[in-house]
Amino acid sequence: MDSPTFVRFQLGAQLRRLRDEAKVPTERAADVIEVSASTLRRIESGRVGIKGPALTALLNEYGVTDAELRETLLSMAREGKRRGWWAKFGDLPQAYRQYIGLESAADQMQNFETIVVPGLLQTEAYARAMTNSDAFKPTPSSIEQRVLVRMERQKLISQGRLKLIAVMDEAVLHRQIGGPRVMNDQLTALLDAAELWNVTLQVIPFREGAYASMLSSFAILSFPDHAGVVYIEGLTGDLYAEGADVERCTIVFNDLRSSALSPSESAAIIRNIRDAEQ
Repeated sequence: MDSPTFVRFQLGAQLRRLRDEAKVPTERAADVIEVSASTLRRIESGRVGIKGPALTALLNEYGVTDAELRETLLSMAREGKRRGWWAKFGDLPQAYRQYIGLESAADQMQNFETIVVPGLLQTEAYARAMTNSDAFKPTPSSIEQRVLVRMERQKLISQGRLKLIAVMDEAVLHRQIGGPRVMNDQLTALLDAAELWNVTLQVIPFREGAYASMLSSFAILSFPDHAGVVYIEGLTGDLYAEGADVERCTIVFNDLRSSALSPSESAAIIRNIRDAEQ
């Protein structure tokens, strides 16, 4: 079943399309429902939901007369008000909540990482060390909550609900996050994950030199019966891209896979690095 976040994301995309087709300026649409332009942009990006009366007012403004489409969008607005499992973790950043919601609805993720182990493959100790390194110094309780969330997210993998194709730079395997013991256990966990039917793990070795997108990590989320979304995490904000950007990033990801070692060769290099550190 679609997560409420994913439903809001899809509803927002539809509203953005309808507004563009109707050639209604953002400021005008915002005035219609008595919100700021920034709030309307948040609705269109799926970060917040919209109530039925406000949605009806927008559809009227955009000249949407198709009864079936109107009812579908109103139904999506109602569905988007549901609470996902992550709602019980109260102080998660809104951007992170949105990502979790989209991830929970996906059936495949193509993830490229240049510096750290993909979040869905991190051990608890590695995730704690990563969270503890945050420059904004989260409280101990906040650190534990974020670690719990990450472990909960990993049920997508352990329960076979998500297919993960992960490509990592070899640097990820050498960076001593949490210290030698934590890294040793993390590398062992990667080897275990590589044995799962729904996980494909590849490493781009140092000898490869320069390669596509080596300065930017990203994830491509694919959904049943829906177009995919590219997610890029940034220091000042997260970026979600659709349409042609998904196609471009898919081409780049396929190029990354061709630059990487095969899954069996990748497992071998992970094992060699782990054993050399013991």
